[in-house]
Amino acid sequence: MTRTISVVTPVHAGGDAYLHEAYASLRGERSRLPDGWDLRWVVQEDGRSGRPLKGLPDDPWISPGSARRGGPGVARTMALPRATGDLVRTLDADDAVLPGGLARDIRTMTAHPGIGWCVSAGLDLLPDGTTAPGPYDPPEGPLAFATLLAAYDDDLFPVIGTHLTVRRTLLLALGGWPAVPAWEPIATVLNCAAVAPGRMIAEPSGYYRKHPGQTTAQADYSEVAEAGELRAVIKAQALALHALGWRWTPQP
Repeated sequence: MTRTISVVTPVHAGGDAYLHEAYASLRGERSRLPDGWDLRWVVQEDGRSGRPLKGLPDDPWISPGSARRGGPGVARTMALPRATGDLVRTLDADDAVLPGGLARDIRTMTAHPGIGWCVSAGLDLLPDGTTAPGPYDPPEGPLAFATLLAAYDDDLFPVIGTHLTVRRTLLLALGGWPAVPAWEPIATVLNCAAVAPGRMIAEPSGYYRKHPGQTTAQADYSEVAEAGELRAVIKAQALALHALGWRWTPQP
C-alpha cells in the first residue's frame, strides 16, 4: 500500500516569485522517496486572487486551493483537509527542498515510530547565491521540549520551523498552525514538542531563502514579531499544552 507525505505551501499574491523553484525541487524529490511512498504538494493561496496558482502545472500530485486571507498560519491550516497521508511537511513558497531531504524525513519517522515530529537543518540561501548554515543548529538526535523552550526564551531558537515534518494526526490534534500574526512555524514546533517526542536531523534538507521580498524581512512583520504579547502567547500555549499531561501516542 502506498503511503503519502504531503508538503504544505502557503503563498499570497505577489509572493510567488520563487514558487517555480519550490515546484522543481519537489518534482525531483518524487523519484527519491523510499519505496512505497508518494508525494502530494498542497499549495494554498492566502487570499482569493487566483494569481499565484495560475502558474502551477496541471499535475495530479499537486492540490491547489485558496481561502480568505488570514496569514500564512491560517493558510496552512486551511490546506490540511487536502493533506492526505501519514506525514505533513512544511515548505515556504520562496524556499526549496534539497535532494534527498524528504526521504531523510520519512526514514527518520519510520525508524522511530514513537516520535511525533522531526525537523531538519537548513541552509540560508543568500542573495548572491552563496549558502550559510544555521547559527544555532542542534546536534542530531532527540529534541526535548525544555531545550527548545529555553532557546526560545533566550531568543536563540535553534531550528527552522518551516522544515518541520509531523504526523498528520498530531498536527490535527493541535489544531494545525496557531492563528498568530507571526512566528507560527516556531509556535507549531513548540506545541509539537510540548506533547510528543521529536528528533533533529543534522543534515540540511532545504534552502531558507534570504531576499528583500520575504515576509519576515518586511517592516510590519518585524514590528509584530517583536511584540511582547506575541512572544508571551506562544509560550503560554506551549506551556499549557505541556501541563495538561496529555501526550501524543502512535496509532496502530
